[in-house]
Amino acid sequence: MVKNIIYEKYLLEALDRVARSPNGYSVLYINISKLKPKNRHPEFVKIFSKLFDSVAGNARGTLFILSNGDFAILGRNITHEVIDDAVLKLRDGLATDPILHTHDSQDFFEIYDFPRDLQKFYDYVVQLKDQASSITHENEEDIKRPVKVDEIDDLIKSLDFIDISEIVKRQSVLRIGAGGSFHVWFQEFFIAVKDLVKKFDPRLDLLANRWLFYYLTQALDAKTIAAFSTSKLKIWPKEISLNLNLSSVFSQSFVDFAKNFLKPDQKVIVEVQLMDVFNNLPSYFKAKEILRSGGHKLLIDSVSPVTLKMLNVARLDPDLIKIFWEPLLEYDMNNVELKNIISHVGRDNIILAKCEDDKAIKWGVKYGITAFQGRYIDNLEVALMRRNCPNAKNCSAADCLKRKRLLSGWYRESCPQKDYLESLL
Repeated sequence: MVKNIIYEKYLLEALDRVARSPNGYSVLYINISKLKPKNRHPEFVKIFSKLFDSVAGNARGTLFILSNGDFAILGRNITHEVIDDAVLKLRDGLATDPILHTHDSQDFFEIYDFPRDLQKFYDYVVQLKDQASSITHENEEDIKRPVKVDEIDDLIKSLDFIDISEIVKRQSVLRIGAGGSFHVWFQEFFIAVKDLVKKFDPRLDLLANRWLFYYLTQALDAKTIAAFSTSKLKIWPKEISLNLNLSSVFSQSFVDFAKNFLKPDQKVIVEVQLMDVFNNLPSYFKAKEILRSGGHKLLIDSVSPVTLKMLNVARLDPDLIKIFWEPLLEYDMNNVELKNIISHVGRDNIILAKCEDDKAIKWGVKYGITAFQGRYIDNLEVALMRRNCPNAKNCSAADCLKRKRLLSGWYRESCPQKDYLESLL
């Protein structure tokens, strides 16, 4: 809730600046709150915001998330054509909502043209802010400041002075086999945003403007791939998973990585966000084709069970899907529709991630899932590693886990038994 209030605050500040010379500006208002409740699931809202971020980019504007869940894009040259394109992408991949079929009646969106509608819209935002403020007592001063457009290039330049390999982490995905046996299927390599933020001004919110964050991650992808060449790891899994933007699959850095770094028997799994898929469907299909031609795979990441049921899986046809565990799923043990979807995708092609305890494992096994990732799996892996490590008594399990996840850096190097850090089950 606080985040929404801050966005309204910044929207009002932006409107104050525009009011000095409002000609040519307009606001596109997207009525997310009018969608069916099931389509307002947080996972869908993330997808919607990503799609309309592209509209904001085309209009050289900014997207604001308001306290009622609706979106407002302030910019120039916002046309019905770019809006229709975003709505078509929603129809293409998700189960449709009646309001998406009648968007030409402006039930789904409204356009406020300035200066004519400026005061009307300004008053509405003030009303929303006042309503939201009345139900929260959080301290706005504790909220980080969104990155500004004129700051992003300097942040990207500063990446040249950061040892990315020291914040790239790895996390195993374990496959459970017959008789309860398990082994490392692949390892995911990624950069946690919270670790990256520590390298910049801690007062900045890198995620506040998704369009700018996407721009930043494109540069970060190349740095992440380059970090492999300086890694201290000696033992690599047969399959390596990378979190990338779709556009990075076509980059020279990725081509060089697949050609020069990977061994002949190694394959790469590219994990892409669902938001990126829907925003770049043609690129998604092309990337999937390129990866498959090289024996590699494409994984759709961060999918909730609710979202999975709404996806057009047959059309998207990913190689793998990663579902995120949610505690409430513990009470949904016999969802026939979900079982059928998982069976259609292929039980061996589903990974259940964010597994915090054995309840997640039991739920996944109930649905035929055999691959798992998360803190519970990490702890299991470390416990088995420490069972054989002669130095285990001198370190805590937390120390071992932290060192095992790192590719390089002084903390990893402080381990006297680094070979055990690299052991694969």
